[in-house]
Amino acid sequence: MSKSLCSTGLRWLWLVVVVLIIDLGSKFLILQNFALGDTVSLFPSLNLHYARNYGAAFSFLADSGGWQRWFFAGIAIGICVILAVLMYRSKATQKLNNIAYALIIGGALGNLFDRLWHGFVVDMIDFYVGDWHFATFNLADSAICIGAALIVLEGFLPNAAAKKQA
Repeated sequence: MSKSLCSTGLRWLWLVVVVLIIDLGSKFLILQNFALGDTVSLFPSLNLHYARNYGAAFSFLADSGGWQRWFFAGIAIGICVILAVLMYRSKATQKLNNIAYALIIGGALGNLFDRLWHGFVVDMIDFYVGDWHFATFNLADSAICIGAALIVLEGFLPNAAAKKQA
């Protein structure tokens, strides 16, 4: 018995494409218009700042000699495959989880592209308060964090099956 792909969570894969276009487009604009280290103030507490990240979040393992590029690429591919399988196994109507999975896949693929194409991830969002600066990040990182937050949020929402039992 085969099921229509449109009836599965894979119906939400269009969101992966949207995240990729926005993420890669923003990185392209930074690469074309900024020199490494350039900063432009957008608003109080928010700058555009071109940085290269050779590691993972918060530059984890950035100074490890290059092997981390392939390590993080493998992790990204594995996570994308797992989440795509979860999307296939879920119903298209399970919106919150499927949107979360699509955001994470889109963000992971955006950063994966950077790692494989450039050897580093392009970061550009610099949030700060006073002299304290959060780690510079990009739109792919934001999509991944929003997706993870949606998964956590979904865990706190009442389950439809639990509602039927009550």
